Amino acid sequence: MSKRYKILIEYDGRPYVGWQRQINGVGVQGAIETAIKKFTGSDVTVIGSGRTDTGVHACGQVAHFDLNKDMQPEKIMGALNFHLGDNPISILHIEEVSEDFNARFSAKQRHYTYKILNRHAEPTFNLGLVWHVYHPLDAVLMHEAAQILVGTHDFTTFRSVHCQSKNPIKTMDALSVERRGNDIWVHASAKSFLHHQIRSITGCLKLVGAGRWTSEDLKAALYAKDRAELGFNAPPDGLYFMKVDY
Repeated sequence: MSKRYKILIEYDGRPYVGWQRQINGVGVQGAIETAIKKFTGSDVTVIGSGRTDTGVHACGQVAHFDLNKDMQPEKIMGALNFHLGDNPISILHIEEVSEDFNARFSAKQRHYTYKILNRHAEPTFNLGLVWHVYHPLDAVLMHEAAQILVGTHDFTTFRSVHCQSKNPIKTMDALSVERRGNDIWVHASAKSFLHHQIRSITGCLKLVGAGRWTSEDLKAALYAKDRAELGFNAPPDGLYFMKVDY
């Protein structure tokens, strides 16, 4: 009889084509599945709570998988981290869960943070882990404008042309912008997001912070329901999948 396990995952997204396994490169999902096969000898499918794009990072991605092999959770975690080897992926926690738990479909809310380094000097230690914007940004204006996007809207303008979601209408439960010294963090919470939604929103908020857009410009882009009206799509470097609520 198989057992189902829930894992908490942290990863640097730079070496990967995203969460999902792909034929054109290594995905985080595939790297974990390969590691599991090394110590179980079985082909196991790992189901994540949500997809992340190429170059996007995670501090709290959640996934589940089933094992026929009888092992204690702490032994599985140790074996997984060992066999992940040089992959910048860490399994932070593991627990046995009931068979009706599904990392994707049981999720009630997902939380992301986009990190901007707002200073003239180039990043050193966090190169590739933040979006470097050298000209000054007004985080207060960004936060005020962000509130326009809270609630249920048609987010077509902020949706990738490659998005596979059948419905562009999403509910943004919370969207905030805060400054911490030279860092500006954009926090977004919702049950689910469209492809590139947070990056597209962050790019437009950056235009507001730089004084190139007003709140009314952001509102007009939202109401246009037209990808052509998007101001800017932020790079993947600063986006982090932070947490999932169940």
